[in-house]
Amino acid sequence: MSDYFPPPTPEQPQPEHRAPVGASPPSPWAAPAAPPGKQRTGLIVTLAVGGGLVVAGAMVALVYSLMDSVSDSIALPPERSDAPYSEPYGEEPYDEEPYDEEPYDEEPVEPVAPGPAAEGDVTVTTCTRDSLIGWPHADLKIVNRSGSPAAYIVSITFVNADGAVVSDGIATTEKVAPGASVKVRAQGSGEVAAGTKCRIAGVDRHAL
Repeated sequence: MSDYFPPPTPEQPQPEHRAPVGASPPSPWAAPAAPPGKQRTGLIVTLAVGGGLVVAGAMVALVYSLMDSVSDSIALPPERSDAPYSEPYGEEPYDEEPYDEEPYDEEPVEPVAPGPAAEGDVTVTTCTRDSLIGWPHADLKIVNRSGSPAAYIVSITFVNADGAVVSDGIATTEKVAPGASVKVRAQGSGEVAAGTKCRIAGVDRHAL
């Protein structure tokens, strides 16, 4: 028994693409025509890229217009003018009255006791220097020659043989009745040379 093999299927003839009437026959060296499917794909890609560029351009134009509108809406500060300042129209200048009250930081003046000059009420009874530390001092006698009770503040300067001030001191009293006398001491500071003299620099007599 022999094997049976069916005869092969005959090949189907392919349709030939004939050139249009009147057209020159295709050159044997020309590239083969592109399939219809590849041409459609290239057209779609081209349209997609072009559409994307158009959309991107529209977006840029929209953003730019929005930025212009925002910048226009922001109010810029007024420019500085070099013109001199002038008062508003229609306003009259305000005339301030002189301020008659005394300044707050000014201390009230204390009354001065009537009578002879206060310097004549003070006398230096002793002017010497301490033998241990060499500091000077002056013993004073104050007589109230005014007609009312008064308190005293006496300033003393200590000068050397050349007349230069080498130290100073202050003596104060409480209430001294008219005609009464008190003794006080004005103490200097710092060591001075022997022969230093005492001088009355000022006397303040305040009525009480």
